[in-house]
Amino acid sequence: MIWIANLLVALVAALHVFFLVLEMFLWTKPLGLKVFRQTFDKAVSSAVLAANQGLYNGFLAAGLIWGLVQGTPAFAVQIKVFFLVCVIVAGVFGAATVSSRILLVQALPAAIALIALYLA
Repeated sequence: MIWIANLLVALVAALHVFFLVLEMFLWTKPLGLKVFRQTFDKAVSSAVLAANQGLYNGFLAAGLIWGLVQGTPAFAVQIKVFFLVCVIVAGVFGAATVSSRILLVQALPAAIALIALYLA
């Protein structure tokens, strides 16, 4: 069962790497404009904030990856739990303040991974 949990944690990490790329490098490009449903002018004016947000998503991904490669199993679980909870909190906050889609895209996968980790 742990391999399923780790696969789900890896998926959440990959999502956050994707968010990093979208927010730091593709924010004003067609894909970024489409994903975040914004105009080019709005994207240009918020690009620095988006890059900062992307960097934080990168830190979340790095923490999850750290948990996946950590050699001490008990410590690895603690790391994964901490960063999954961080992702869930960020997703709930984003859903409350920006868009309810964030709950499904960010918080739900992390919650599923956290449940799988608990069951493993």
